[in-house]
This record gives sequence, structure tokens and C-alpha cells, in this order.
Amino acid sequence: MSGSKNWPEGLVKIDFREQTAEERYGIPENFLEVEVRNPQIQGTGRSQFVDYEIVCRTNIPAFKLKTSVVRRRYSDFEWFREALERETTKVNIPALPGKVFTNRFSDEVIETRRAGLERFLQM
Repeated sequence: MSGSKNWPEGLVKIDFREQTAEERYGIPENFLEVEVRNPQIQGTGRSQFVDYEIVCRTNIPAFKLKTSVVRRRYSDFEWFREALERETTKVNIPALPGKVFTNRFSDEVIETRRAGLERFLQM
């Protein structure tokens, strides 16, 4: 057998090939995208808070809906993170963006928090 290698029984040689541009940059076979957007200030006076629209898109067959949209506030994210920590002892759960005590309704603070919440959900 000139030029060939005898492989032990049960082992298979894998022929590697270059990926095509479509494979490299195309839409993956299965995907789950999460976006946090459209923050809105709710309530009045001392009971004001900001909630965020969370959009999930997927083509994973296990999900009934391909797109889901809900609104949640920061305290809902805190509850979710605590629930994940209780149930998932072997995985490090990422931190949420920190609490804000001054200027919490400024555009800059709201956008910084929105981006942090999105990073949290995408981990």
C-alpha cells in the first residue's frame, strides 16, 4: 500500500477541508439570538422604574415560538440570576450590571445598563 497509512481498527481518518465562505459567515444551522432593547421609564414619582424589551429569536425545533418578546425590569434580572445560581452550581453565572443610585433615569445610565443586561443574557 504505497502512500497510505494503516489505521487501527475502529479509527477513521478524518479528511479536513477548508470551510467555504458560506459555512464561515452564513447563518448557522441552529441559532438563538437575544436582544435587549427599547428601555422605557414606567410609573411616577418614587415608584418609577425602567423596563426593557427582551426579544428572543431562534430556529431551534424544541422552541414552539420562533420569536418571543417580553418586558422585564432590573429586579426581574436579579431574580433570574439568583435562580440560576441556586440551580446551577457547576457554572459561573456572569454578573449583572451594578445597581445605580444617582441619575438612574439618565439616557447614559439606561443605555449602559441595557447593554450590560444584553451581555448577561448572551453569555
